[in-house]
Amino acid sequence: MICVALPGLAISTDQGQLTGRGLEGFYRAGRRLLSRCEVRVAGREPLAVQARMTGADQARFVGTLRVSPSSGPDPDVMVERVRHADGTERITLYSAALRPLRIPVEVALGTDLAELGAIASGAGGPELPATVHDSGLRWSRATANSSVTADPPPADALASAGLLRWELELPPGGSRSVELRVRPDGAGPVRAVGRAATSPLATASASGDDPRVRPLLRTSVDDLQALLLRDPAHPSDMYPAAGAPWRCGPAPAEALAAARMTLALGTRLASGTLRALARTQLPGAGPRSGMIPGPRRDGGTHLPPSCTGTEATLLFPVLLAEARRWGLPEQETEELLPAAERCLTWLRTTVGDGTYLSDPHPGGPLRCETQAHAHRAALLGADLLDAHGRPGGAELRQWARALRTAFREDFWIDDLGGGRPAAARSPDGSRVPHLGAAAVHLLDTGLLGGGEPAVGLLDKVQTGQLARLLGAPVMDSGWGLRSLAVKEAGHNPFGHRSGAVRVHETAVAVAGLATAGYEKEANSLLRGVLAASEAFGHRLPEMYAGERRTDGSVPLPHPAACRPAATAAAAGVLLLTTLAGIRPDAPAGTVTLRPVRSAPLGEIVLTGLRVAGAPFSVRVSRLGLAMVEEAADGLQLGV
Repeated sequence: MICVALPGLAISTDQGQLTGRGLEGFYRAGRRLLSRCEVRVAGREPLAVQARMTGADQARFVGTLRVSPSSGPDPDVMVERVRHADGTERITLYSAALRPLRIPVEVALGTDLAELGAIASGAGGPELPATVHDSGLRWSRATANSSVTADPPPADALASAGLLRWELELPPGGSRSVELRVRPDGAGPVRAVGRAATSPLATASASGDDPRVRPLLRTSVDDLQALLLRDPAHPSDMYPAAGAPWRCGPAPAEALAAARMTLALGTRLASGTLRALARTQLPGAGPRSGMIPGPRRDGGTHLPPSCTGTEATLLFPVLLAEARRWGLPEQETEELLPAAERCLTWLRTTVGDGTYLSDPHPGGPLRCETQAHAHRAALLGADLLDAHGRPGGAELRQWARALRTAFREDFWIDDLGGGRPAAARSPDGSRVPHLGAAAVHLLDTGLLGGGEPAVGLLDKVQTGQLARLLGAPVMDSGWGLRSLAVKEAGHNPFGHRSGAVRVHETAVAVAGLATAGYEKEANSLLRGVLAASEAFGHRLPEMYAGERRTDGSVPLPHPAACRPAATAAAAGVLLLTTLAGIRPDAPAGTVTLRPVRSAPLGEIVLTGLRVAGAPFSVRVSRLGLAMVEEAADGLQLGV
């Protein structure tokens, strides 16, 4: 159970006690400030009866005790612990006894002040000795320190044992509380970016025939808010961290993808993300000039690791172009346009006189998804340049046209089943034939002026064949889209890129299939992710095992998955807004609705979205008809 309010984390098991085992504890900026917090009441541990998340940043644990000898078999004291990611825990005792109770309460504390990475690799280290400090305890080492203070102050503090003690008097039917605060010395409470009044995400809500849509959207927005970070040099610019607990720092490709999937919640997150990443853009005149740097990413069993910097550089102009369509003010677009131009210049310079964009490392493959990202960036980038009277649009469209012609021949593998796109082309020109979820990016064309989708790399027949492949049982697990087809060599249900269900790619597939008119395949994947979401308490993890769904089964968690994760939370938003088919063109003052006509979830109502800087609400009926219920003044509507 992970409570998140970055830079704060609190990781617990469902027993409530923090025992110091594994990853348990309170963290701040990646360091464990407290690893052990064990409560004993009247000399015994409360019996855990419930543990649940009450928000992205808070969990509630309830235990019971039988304290009075005359109470019979029934518990007469309830112990509630409310744990918050900002480093506070409130312990409350409720009495149901018929007479006053005087109850001793002990809290055993300890920590190793270790870094999260060291703890995850089993090198957390032993607990440090404590000293009595203020109204609690303190621990320190050469590079870090932390302290726990209590309110009310304890009656006794034993540093050698790490114990705080109280004698609490509970009247009949009454309660008493103790609040613990975990902080580095001199630090205040964690100020979570997403909880501020200036949160960049609109407070949207969903309702309808399917009861799962409301908690999915609410939890998705909560998780995104909990993962927000500020650019230290420019605090007004906010962007999402990749996920907790493993990746609480910036990851450019994931941040851009998450901001793009949540444009329906407003353009402020996109603006902050673009500004923060524009400052990381590589300067100079070398071959990497204009790139947004990013780490390497595992490529699965068939391909070497890929460069997320390439993906981020291609996503930058796409996000800016689409954010403009959703209502990003022209002044902000103009300010960010030079950075987008540098991304597009890098693309054309890197391709040169060739047709394809290769892996940035010598001898790397030509990846299918990289060509899709590059093609989309060229078309949307050209649209953006033309809209602002900048040169280069015609050249980008000409290259994109040549890429389409060559790709449909060079990357398509004919077979008796109707063919498939190659995952990549090797430097010697041979095709890498395995079928994986990376192919979904061929369906992700993006929106041009007028809210129309851009032309895709595949022709109509090839698009239909890819849709059938993605909807087949070898790819559709029943819980979502597998990252590698079941029949491919090296398939592993838990493989990051070789069989696990990745929520981001599944959401891209649903949106792409729905846009292309393949609603049957899109609806099956959508229902699978919704079922998985319910099993995970509506907090979608980054990925989970791609085992086949059967009657009565539940999806298997992946031990290395971030939960919450920015792209998974944003995918929840994309999945629901896809049903309404919102296609805005704020500069032209129009918005078009092209809903999923089969209405797979029955009626759905989305309120509190934002188009053209104003609230936007839409209802899709059980017949698949869409109706705008709230929109900006002067916005022209069409269906």
